[in-house]
Parts: sequence; structure tokens; C-alpha cells
Amino acid sequence: MDKQKCISKVAKTDEERIFYARLYDRLVGAEQKNIPASTNFLTAAEQVLLRQMLAPLELTFFGGCAGAERAVACWLPEYLDESWLMEEPPIAAVRAEFFEKDALTHRDILGGLMGIGIKRETVGDIYVGKGRCDFFVTCEILPYVMDNLLSAGRTKLHLEQIGFDAVEVPPITVKEIRDTVPSLRLDSIVGSGFSMARGKACDLIAAGKVSVNDLPTLKADKLLSEGDKISARGFGKFVLRQVGGRTKKDRISIVIEAYR
Repeated sequence: MDKQKCISKVAKTDEERIFYARLYDRLVGAEQKNIPASTNFLTAAEQVLLRQMLAPLELTFFGGCAGAERAVACWLPEYLDESWLMEEPPIAAVRAEFFEKDALTHRDILGGLMGIGIKRETVGDIYVGKGRCDFFVTCEILPYVMDNLLSAGRTKLHLEQIGFDAVEVPPITVKEIRDTVPSLRLDSIVGSGFSMARGKACDLIAAGKVSVNDLPTLKADKLLSEGDKISARGFGKFVLRQVGGRTKKDRISIVIEAYR
């Protein structure tokens, strides 16, 4: 693979070129040496772009549990299969317990981690429940986190490392929305999925706050297809689950699954 051509497929800025160059060196270098390697945690968009950049290199993404949004990218040689990720995982699961009435949030826990100097890319998904929070970190920073994450704000934390099978993921609430739209344009579907005027949907898209299948887009007239996943910063996400026929008023019937 030509390194510069691969990077130019996905990087638009100098900062992105440096970021993806590091990923390229890490994973392609491992393939050349035939040894396993993993990255820090990547966002959903970074995972999609990394796949595009390193195709056809076979990568495995591991976030610690099914459905994890943030995951590390791994390259495994032929003599290893994915079970190796459970035997010698590049990430670890941590449970932070606290006084239940303090009702900490995702932001509180992340703020506590950032407050002790942890970089966001070394932290995976964070799942907050009553009196406890389960989250993932890279193994490199695990000892530091265990020794230094003593509180989140004024709330004291008690930390312990747990197995991946012990992680408690909050249940996802799905709301079905049935609607009709004039077209399958992104702005129209965003307006329907988030119950907002089409003009506001256009503003969100123009501001770069809307993603389709994990990749940001600025095209309000982008045509969507059945199964596309749409998210908007600050509003949530939904899936265009079904596209039906046209109504008597020449509108398209759709079914949306919104995640709250």
C-alpha cells in the first residue's frame, strides 16, 4: 500500500494527516512484522475512515462489549483469532462505585478522568447506572487510573477492575416513528426523526452536526436509503428502518427507530 495515497483518501487537514499516519504506521507495521497490534480508542467515524484507508487489510474492532461505540482497532496475524482479545486484551473494564444519591452523569465521570490528565482517546464507552459506572480504558493507563481516579467532582469513587462479562450496559429505549416525507433528502428525514422544522434541520447539517452512517455530511440534499443511521449532536440518533410507497398526496411513508 502507498502510505500517502492511503492517508489522502480520508485526511482533510494536517492534523488528520498526522493522526491517520500514526494509525497507518502502527497497523501496517504490525502486519509487516506479523505481530498483533492495537490502537487507542477510535470514534465510530474514525473506525469507518480507518477501514477505508487500510482496505483490504483485515482489522478487528474491539470495544469491550457488544454495541460499543468507541473501539480500538486491532490487527491480528493468522496464528491468532479473536479469542486472543479476551485472553490478552488491549483494553480493560473498570467499575467506579459511588454514593447513589449523588447521581453522577457521563460528563461527571469523563470530567474526573480528564481532571487527572487522561486523554480522551485512551477511554472507551462510559456506562453510568445507579451508584456505579462501568467504563473501558487502554491497559497502558489502567494502573494510573486505578491509583489516581479518586473522585468525580466532590463525589468519592471506589474503583475495581471487572471482567468484560460483568459490564452493565444501560438498556436502550427505542421509539418507533411513522411519518410521511416529501422526499428522502437528509434535511427532510432529519426534520422527521427529530421533530423539527426543515429549516432547523438544514442549519444543523450546515453546522456539521449531522452524521450519516457515522460520517459527518454537509449535504442537506443527500438522498438516504433504508437502513441508514443518522445522528445529530445534542439530539440523539435514529435509523431509517423502512421506506414505503407513496401516499395519495405523493409523499413517501417511512418508519424511523429513534434511540433515546
